[in-house]
Amino acid sequence: YKSVVLWCLRDGKKRFSEIQALIPEATGKMLTKQLRELEADGLIERKVYPVVPPKTEYSLTEFGMSAIPLIMDMSEWGIAYLEREGIPVADCARM
Repeated sequence: YKSVVLWCLRDGKKRFSEIQALIPEATGKMLTKQLRELEADGLIERKVYPVVPPKTEYSLTEFGMSAIPLIMDMSEWGIAYLEREGIPVADCARM
């Protein structure tokens, strides 16, 4: 789910629950693991606010933003492939 997480964060910071709502197929445990790995790789940053209940926001780093054009290219290639094979492409897949 890493590329999907990066794509979700392209427009700005989001809380865990917002990311989870955008990727309902991902379990909380899996999403947490993916977010931690992306943070360790320097693609996203996590900001924790000292409030009750705790508030955590995730955003792309400059390095993470550099991956967005690659993700867009992969999406365009995938759509072209599906169309070539005669496989219907959902409108939501188009950018």
